[in-house]
Amino acid sequence: MSALHGVGVLVTRPEHQAMPLCRLLEAQGATALRLPAVDIKAVGNRRDLAATLGALGKFDVIIFTSSNAVRFGATLLDQRSDLTLAAIGPATARALNHAGYRVAVQPQEGFDSESLLEHPRLAHPAGRRVLIVKGSNGRPLLEQELVRRGAEVVTADVYQRLPASPTPAALAALLSRFTDGAVQVITATSLEIGGNLLGMATPALREEFERAQWLVPGERIAAGLRELGLSAPLLQAESADDHDLVGALVRWRSSASGA
Repeated sequence: MSALHGVGVLVTRPEHQAMPLCRLLEAQGATALRLPAVDIKAVGNRRDLAATLGALGKFDVIIFTSSNAVRFGATLLDQRSDLTLAAIGPATARALNHAGYRVAVQPQEGFDSESLLEHPRLAHPAGRRVLIVKGSNGRPLLEQELVRRGAEVVTADVYQRLPASPTPAALAALLSRFTDGAVQVITATSLEIGGNLLGMATPALREEFERAQWLVPGERIAAGLRELGLSAPLLQAESADDHDLVGALVRWRSSASGA
């Protein structure tokens, strides 16, 4: 029997990012249901932004903060191979690799701003120019800490995250799946996604959310969900990488079954 046979997982990533995780879950025998909690939209005009930034060669390092930053901002690089690129984690690094670029700086462990800031190349950036390609209204920690360390930091917002707005019919259908026992696990790969899920839930759906196992990547998001009032059990994966998420579920199911 497959490792996740009989487990229903609600995948809440943006629509364009959900399918790889769904396929991995289904390969392990799980049933994957989708309810995007965030919509990703491009912001600004690439030509105008490129003109504002000027020659990218004047930056000592260019940091991409997510795979979405690569998706909407890689065109700024204009296929140049002489730029020093940094990625906040493995998923972002893979996105840059797939776009044809080599990543020179990424965390040895972890997948967040704190992990990237531990890299030796960013330990003493005083006098260096750093470009951060990111989404609007993201965490300011990376920029703030690099500035504190003496770097000259420029940011480029290339996308925005908006709370998804599922229809009442979609929420009612989801509630039915919960009450039928078809969903045991909810993924929340960012605090924003978790917060949006809690915000969109009807009272009846919120009760079901509290009965499910929430799968999150790391302590920071787990703590943030607790601060938002979630009391459901939390299962922590090593990162938001698809394989890490599925691996955490397989270990949980094996432990729960006594295998």
